[in-house]
Amino acid sequence: MNSAAAPEPSATSGERGAASVLALGIVGATVALAVTVVPITAAFAASQRAAGAADAAALAAADALSGAVAGVPCELAGRTAERNGAALASCELGGPVASVTVTVSSFAVELRATARAGPPGWDP
Repeated sequence: MNSAAAPEPSATSGERGAASVLALGIVGATVALAVTVVPITAAFAASQRAAGAADAAALAAADALSGAVAGVPCELAGRTAERNGAALASCELGGPVASVTVTVSSFAVELRATARAGPPGWDP
């Protein structure tokens, strides 16, 4: 018989490359999470930007209506919305109250926000 014995297989020899597969799985899960979370977060940020732009535009129009600022109310609302990264979609004036709607685009989705500004308790 042969006196040279074959080396016995170690207990971990069947796990060779397992760390690579695990690392690949972790990277894949991270990419999948990022692809899901980033657009949702961007849409939330865009909705907040739209709300802020609508508030500022409505306040600008109401200030012009009250005479606190010189100018045409809806023109001021449009310029204020543009400065805040939005586009003025509508501007309605009723007495001392201004109601505006603005739009903001995010990932090919158009988000709308509406705001109203004027004296408290005024209901046209």
